[in-house]
Amino acid sequence: MKRPIYLDSHATTPVDPRVLDEMLPYFGEAFGNASSTDHLYGTEAAEAVEKARERIADVVGARSATEIVFTSGATESNNTAIVGMVEKKGIKISGRPHIITCTTEHKAVLDVIGHLEASGAATVTYVPVDEHGLVDPAAIEAAITEQTALISIMMANNEVGTVHDMIEIGQIARNHGVVLHTDAAQAVGHMHVDVEKMSIGLMSFSAHKLYGPKGIGALYIRGLRPRVSVDPMVRGGGQERGIRSGTLNVPGVVGFGTAVKIADTEMDAENQRYATWASQMIKEFEATDGLLNGHPTKRLIRNINMFFPGIESRAVINSVSRDVAISSGSACTTQSVEPSHVIMAMGLGKSRAHSSIRIGFARFNTNDEVDRSADLITDAILALRRCSGC
Repeated sequence: MKRPIYLDSHATTPVDPRVLDEMLPYFGEAFGNASSTDHLYGTEAAEAVEKARERIADVVGARSATEIVFTSGATESNNTAIVGMVEKKGIKISGRPHIITCTTEHKAVLDVIGHLEASGAATVTYVPVDEHGLVDPAAIEAAITEQTALISIMMANNEVGTVHDMIEIGQIARNHGVVLHTDAAQAVGHMHVDVEKMSIGLMSFSAHKLYGPKGIGALYIRGLRPRVSVDPMVRGGGQERGIRSGTLNVPGVVGFGTAVKIADTEMDAENQRYATWASQMIKEFEATDGLLNGHPTKRLIRNINMFFPGIESRAVINSVSRDVAISSGSACTTQSVEPSHVIMAMGLGKSRAHSSIRIGFARFNTNDEVDRSADLITDAILALRRCSGC
């Protein structure tokens, strides 16, 4: 059976064959436990893990490979960063720790912060965004108090693609002595990230968003100027500096390192291709009265989030599902009938939230696939309008 054209790369990406090739030996003869270094099998695995750690640290601008802690994915990294910081800071400050975040964060951030707030472990300020999904750094600064333990702002939005000014936000955090955490799951491997230039203290990201395997992620934890420390979420054997105990997923780690290295090498060329595709597709959609969601320029180049007035997003997705795989928003909330919290937070209303689709280009898409997808989606929109009398 012919498979649909895949245009949902924000949800996940296919594993690059070059990544799989690097991983395969660690499922077979190089099967050792990276913590068991009394013999060849363990040292072989440990060396592969450290090579991957160094690759990742280099690409994100970390001072040392020891600042990279492997996890099961960005969700675990977010939990470790946020809960771990609140638990650590709660001992040192007077009153409950205060967190500043933004209303368009991923649920992996909002839900854990909401849990801390509801349980009384922290107080929270939710900074609003403008109609483009952009947060005002001045509003973040105005929310800082003596109890502020953490600022958590995602680098690039997973639904509408808006990219926040992390350099300015990071400088504000540094000036006030507050740790900045960022969910960079959509950013690493797709845009240039430098934790030093951005003054980032904690950063979460995941392999499967950049052509690596699922089930492996990382948390960057700043080691110097200032040194950041968090309480562990997973205790046990003391792996990963005691921050994330458990036997390491060696094939996953190796794949992660390879995927990051490839992405860093090919990112600029890929983004040039995506920019051309996005420009062409948006122009075609605008001809059917489509409107772009998110910031017009400060956005992920591979992202298109489009509002089609009077047309339910689910109807569009179902109309093209045999030929094109697209979505209405976050992979974590697509089973929900609730409108996108991101578009609602942008003040655009339920109608727009229920009538928007998300398209994400990927490395293995072709010009022909993009052209055909644009035509199929456009035809579906026009057909739905005729049926509804719009």
